[in-house]
Amino acid sequence: MDLYRIETGHRVDLSAIDPREKSAYPNIRKGTSLSLLREMNSELSQLQRLLWADGRHALLVVLQAMDTGGKDGTIRKVFSGVNPQGVDVIGFGVPGPREIERDYLWRIHLRAPARGRIAVFNRSHYEDVLVVRVNNVVPQDVWSRRYEHIANFEAMLTDEGTVIVKIMLHISKEEQKVRLQKRLDDPSKNYKFDPNDLASRGKWDEYMEAYEDAISRTSTQAAPWYVVPSDSKWYRNLVVSRILVDTLKRMDLRYPDSDFDPSTFVID
Repeated sequence: MDLYRIETGHRVDLSAIDPREKSAYPNIRKGTSLSLLREMNSELSQLQRLLWADGRHALLVVLQAMDTGGKDGTIRKVFSGVNPQGVDVIGFGVPGPREIERDYLWRIHLRAPARGRIAVFNRSHYEDVLVVRVNNVVPQDVWSRRYEHIANFEAMLTDEGTVIVKIMLHISKEEQKVRLQKRLDDPSKNYKFDPNDLASRGKWDEYMEAYEDAISRTSTQAAPWYVVPSDSKWYRNLVVSRILVDTLKRMDLRYPDSDFDPSTFVID
């Protein structure tokens, strides 16, 4: 999945990344993608079990996207079949009264995964250099310092055994229009529609610039960013699954040695 990985020091240009491309799986179509996804679901489940047994590392998955980008759907499809006892899904919305009294990373650190576990952040600390920046919540001299804060924070987590994967689900403005309209047309999806989404859509270019800066300045060897083409949901699911499976495989996980000889025990 190096095709979608943003290398350290590389300036990403989101306009040059086609949200509709499917080059990683050129011979797969929507109708045949489900069986491959199920195979990867099973593989991810086995690796999650091994991560828990190994107990030396944690996995943090950061998902970011524009509104309707598919964060919820990705979590639902990619982690289908994985033991829910080993995965924590955390959504970060507007900070509450208790959170706003503290530094912006305080609530994030509280939800970082323990060793042996997977945490999935549905939105994250990156909102503080995205939404906060675009909507002028704090001055530029404040949010501009946060890239270095975030990089240092993630470096500390990785030094302590947490493997971090950051994924932007990259959709086109045209696809967002289609998805927003479906939320209005389908009564069962009306609850998903938020008029504020239209305000964010009106600042699309500002958000793209903010994403480019955030990704370019914080994609590191230890905590890389992946920009995943996501206009096609089935393709998005396959790519994200493959990224996570490959990441876990590179962690050299193993079952711990027993402190006893199993052959000496007899179960009556």
